[in-house]
Amino acid sequence: MFKPPVHKQKQTGFTLIEVMLVLLIMGLAVGAVVLNYSGESAQDRLKKQAQRLQVVFNMAADFAVLNQRQLGLRVEEDENTYYFMYLDQEQTWQKIEEDRALGDHILPEEFSLELSLTDLPWDTSSSLFSNDELFEEDFSLSEDGTEIGNEEDKKPEPPQVFIFSSGEITPFSLSLIYEADFGNAEPVYFRLNGQDTSPIEMEGPLDEL
Repeated sequence: MFKPPVHKQKQTGFTLIEVMLVLLIMGLAVGAVVLNYSGESAQDRLKKQAQRLQVVFNMAADFAVLNQRQLGLRVEEDENTYYFMYLDQEQTWQKIEEDRALGDHILPEEFSLELSLTDLPWDTSSSLFSNDELFEEDFSLSEDGTEIGNEEDKKPEPPQVFIFSSGEITPFSLSLIYEADFGNAEPVYFRLNGQDTSPIEMEGPLDEL
């Protein structure tokens, strides 16, 4: 009697060669992404950082008006960092930590920040308010915030740029800087300007500040 040929059960899963092939393809894909990023100029990377700050600041200003909250921007030049703050019910400035967009943002080491509240690139003689007037308000830094004590008890430093619920802001100029430590790369600068009210505007790329 004729017996049909016995077919072996088809093997499931991947062979070692197939796994190695997949890993090779993934490696090539990752390499292509890295090469694409490294091919982006310092000017383009700095511009993205400036655009991010511009968008987030204007978003914070809109939030302050819509929710009648007092916010602020704190720039830590030495740490290459900036973050937003809010005034709590005890009239104390607190960092915004629960929102990723408004929380700490650290610039890449190749860039730096420079905040100016005086000698601004435009005429502030007709400003809605002066910097001295800002600290006469009830929400300015209180004497309690300057007490010396335990690190945990110290209140955070107040923002340098206030974002009022009225829509007004502290006049400021914030420069984002790229100056290569070596090589022949030309320096690049972008500048964000806030004149009394939002939205803030961006200048650049600039050859010099």
